[in-house]
Amino acid sequence: MKQYVYSDVDALQELVSDDFGPWSEKVEITQALVDQFAELTGDTYWIHTDPEKAKSDSPFGVTIAHGFLSLVLLPKMRGESSYELTGYNNILNYGSDKLRFIGPVPVGSALRCRSRVKGVTATPKGTKLLMEQHVHVVGQDDRPVLVYEMIIIYM
Repeated sequence: MKQYVYSDVDALQELVSDDFGPWSEKVEITQALVDQFAELTGDTYWIHTDPEKAKSDSPFGVTIAHGFLSLVLLPKMRGESSYELTGYNNILNYGSDKLRFIGPVPVGSALRCRSRVKGVTATPKGTKLLMEQHVHVVGQDDRPVLVYEMIIIYM
């Protein structure tokens, strides 16, 4: 695995790519998981929590996961990295430049993710990496259901 010193912005430029890395591990989307998320967030809308009503009234024929559930599962969908950043003391999740929920995630499906480094810049706080992540329903590799651009600052 290639190592980069976090503050070497010039060297880190070689990580910027239009190509996505390998697929992550799969995460199964069960009704129990969706129900737990609904209870935690208070979002108990029937399209997520009522399988019987979803069979007859949903355009999908099944319950679907909350978009934000798909987002918060990203840490479980870590793939193997081809590089390692070294020398930093802290990592800061700085937020997002883009978040789109593009398609439904049916209960009973599985999700997986792949990522790419979209940009690297020096900031007064440290080195900022812009990571683009695409989450797909397994078997639907042509179009993501979630696109997320996460900003990470290494200090």
